[in-house]
Amino acid sequence: MEAVTPLDHGSDGNLGHEWHRLSIDEALELLETDGKEGLTGTEANARLERYGPNALAEEEEKTLLQMFIDQFKDFLVLILVASTVIAAIMGEWVDASVIMAILILNAIMGVVQEGRAGKALAALKKMAVPVATVIRERRVQKISSEELVPGDVVLLQAGDFIPADVRLIETVNTQIDESALTGESVPVEKDASCVFDGETSLGDRANLAYLGTVVTYGRGAGVVTSTGMATEIGKIAKMVSAQIEEDTPLQRKLAEFGKLLGFGALAICGLVFVLGLISGEPVFNMFMTAVSLAVAAIPEGLPAVVTIVLALGVQRMIACNAIVRRLPAVETLGCVTYICSDKTGTLTENKMTVREVFLASGRHIQVTGTGYAPQGDFVEDEEQVEADPELLKLLDVAAGCNDASIIEEEGITAAGTTTIWSIVGDPTEGALVTLAAKGNRDKAAIESLFPRIGELPFDSERKRMSTLHCLNVDWDPWAKGDIAAFVKGAPDILLSLSGSYFDGKEICPLSDEKIESMLALVDEMGRRGLRTLGFAARRLGSLPSKLHAEDIENDLVFVGMVGMIDPVRPEVVDAIRISKKAGVTPVMVTGDYPRTARAIAEELGMFEEGARIVTGTELDKMEQAELEAIAKDIRVYARVSPEHKLRLVHALKKHDEIVAMLGDGVNDAPALGAADIGVAMGLSGTEVAKGASDMVLTDDNFASVVAAIEQGRIIFENIRKSIIYLLSCNIGELLIFLVAILAKLGNPLAPVQILMINLVTDGLPALALGMDPSEEGIMDVPPRDTKEGILSKPIVIRMMIVGMSIVVATLWPYVTLLKAGASLEMARTSAFAVLGLSELLRALSSRSERQPIWHAKPRDNPQLLAAVAVSALLLIASIELPWLAQFLDTVSLGAAEWRMVIIASFIPMVTAEVLKLVWKGLSVSRREALGAG
Repeated sequence: MEAVTPLDHGSDGNLGHEWHRLSIDEALELLETDGKEGLTGTEANARLERYGPNALAEEEEKTLLQMFIDQFKDFLVLILVASTVIAAIMGEWVDASVIMAILILNAIMGVVQEGRAGKALAALKKMAVPVATVIRERRVQKISSEELVPGDVVLLQAGDFIPADVRLIETVNTQIDESALTGESVPVEKDASCVFDGETSLGDRANLAYLGTVVTYGRGAGVVTSTGMATEIGKIAKMVSAQIEEDTPLQRKLAEFGKLLGFGALAICGLVFVLGLISGEPVFNMFMTAVSLAVAAIPEGLPAVVTIVLALGVQRMIACNAIVRRLPAVETLGCVTYICSDKTGTLTENKMTVREVFLASGRHIQVTGTGYAPQGDFVEDEEQVEADPELLKLLDVAAGCNDASIIEEEGITAAGTTTIWSIVGDPTEGALVTLAAKGNRDKAAIESLFPRIGELPFDSERKRMSTLHCLNVDWDPWAKGDIAAFVKGAPDILLSLSGSYFDGKEICPLSDEKIESMLALVDEMGRRGLRTLGFAARRLGSLPSKLHAEDIENDLVFVGMVGMIDPVRPEVVDAIRISKKAGVTPVMVTGDYPRTARAIAEELGMFEEGARIVTGTELDKMEQAELEAIAKDIRVYARVSPEHKLRLVHALKKHDEIVAMLGDGVNDAPALGAADIGVAMGLSGTEVAKGASDMVLTDDNFASVVAAIEQGRIIFENIRKSIIYLLSCNIGELLIFLVAILAKLGNPLAPVQILMINLVTDGLPALALGMDPSEEGIMDVPPRDTKEGILSKPIVIRMMIVGMSIVVATLWPYVTLLKAGASLEMARTSAFAVLGLSELLRALSSRSERQPIWHAKPRDNPQLLAAVAVSALLLIASIELPWLAQFLDTVSLGAAEWRMVIIASFIPMVTAEVLKLVWKGLSVSRREALGAG
């Protein structure tokens, strides 16, 4: 046990002791306070000066200007900024203005989507309780919770939020809901007299209470041990603020790709500049040519296309009941390999529900329905049955010895107005009231038939509760007017206090064999993750003048017992099956007990053969390297704390896994921030969890995560289509200039014409490609390897070949017209028209890397057809309308020139389609060769 030392002089409200290992007297001595008199005003002020207010520290938020500037840190964007500056210096104001307008629009969209700094900490601060009831100067006072200091004695009663971390010094039937902190769905019984010697997890420290949790039953008192950032919630706040924002896989790949593209473009521009000087070209002309080449090489529309496609993906996500708070998170979902999900409220309903009833006679009855809605049936031997007198006896005791009640409210969901059932009181008692209501024994009926006239409240020592009732009806074999005690509690204890049982017809003696058979059922239900509760009754001759447990709770008649559980969400089973088929491994992370967690995991299909379950206590004994070695085999983490959740996320990321963390409680916030993508529950989730997340589910449905993963995969494929489409055009432009310069053909395109192609003629179809629907079987394959580049080697080879076909198609009319004596403007206009139209035709071919163009259904992507049509009209208008032609340095083309342009425009598309067939043939031959081998 920890030695008692004087109160230290720390400055953060953390005295650094393991308070659960200290007795009440030792804790009071260490804190230099008195449990009955409290602190003096002078001492409280001195400690407030020393430790500071009981409040969570705020982190300085980024300004809008800082977020805006951050959007310009991408390497490719910086090159475009440099190109804009050079173009402006050279007097090309049109080029400079268009590029800068695109970059500013892209930055604004990024700021709007990513403006979330500091929200998690702000939400944590809101959880602080404004008023606390304390003993100071020997009297009870109400003070601001921010004025609490270590050593203050706090009074607690049902309904109170805990205002700081406290060592309990008095508990009277005290139960505290810690689900937001630990994930435990049932209120925890507290016992101030407990002292723990060994390692004890956060959820098992029955002598402590934590800031932000709530008293659901009983009353008590505690002495403050930690305040502000030193509390458990404060530690979570520190962990949330300490998370480093990591780039998503797409961001990393685009950054690498942007650098490669930028350096490659600069190198080629430099090479062309040097070759031109060697061949005797004027320096200024070659410099302008190099600038034009840089404009041609860099896809100016790429940053905007990626941002807009992601934004369109956000809209699709909303249809899947998911709100994305950070744009790149849309794509990250597509390569998720592990989903670490909280159990309570995420995989389960977070509503205790009675599943099974075992009557003392030996009858086994299944109960249907979930949650607190009084709707469901009783099923015995696979047949629906009504609540007969024997079953009604158990329902009467369960609802009579009960302080909870059901509330019916009107609520609004995505489907419209609906009835929402909730409870007031303890969740376990709420489940029993709901059970009774399914047998037409609602609260009003119970109070009318069996009015309560006395009670012995539940306490952790007796592990039972008793209520006394006047029977207003015959309750065979007892008569109307009798006084009866209804008792509920742990089945083993009630059986030990019972001398008989009700067999459905009469009261029979309770034999040892009967007790053993009932206890075997208790054990069997426990293995299946069911919580058990027993019920008994006793006829009293008269109402005792004084209620003593030893006088009432003996010689009981055992009625039966129930098994209850926080049931799984019905849709989650199928969602987990789909995710596993897609190569995504679901992992349960919960504060609940191992046996319950495993039962739920097995029911969901998460716990396959060879899987492991690890508890928080076991994690505490592991080095991080040990955890990393077994992390991929673990499917259930039970009785864990926030620090454990962080460790497991880091352990999986050490294996280069892409981790998604689902959660709804305060305890999930650090792991939500550390994961590659954090997903919070919108309905049941705390503001803390939402603030730390990348995505919020509006329906708290695990199935929505699977739909979001599918959308993430679709979005990445569509972004890749857009990138391939844009780059093949840019490669073509680069090669056009390179060949033209080496062949001394002059500049076949003006810089403004290149911008027109890159931003308008290419930009609109590239955006439309980003709206393509899913290719068949996208969820039947494993997630893509994040180490794999955006462009594979075969794709790069195909892009180079298509690029060469663009050179041939573009330079053919250009050279032909120049040789025929046409003006440079006419030749450039024809080259411009071919380049633009060939790109539009190739956009139709780019919908699939494998399937030929005639397999694509145009009606599946009407936006692409519209984009091609609009872009074609803009292209023709820029040639045939005089005011636009003057702006773009083009001239009107005659019928002969248009015929040549149209024929040449089909060359790149035909080349791309032929390459698909060739690649498909090579793939088949390779598979056949491998099969023969």
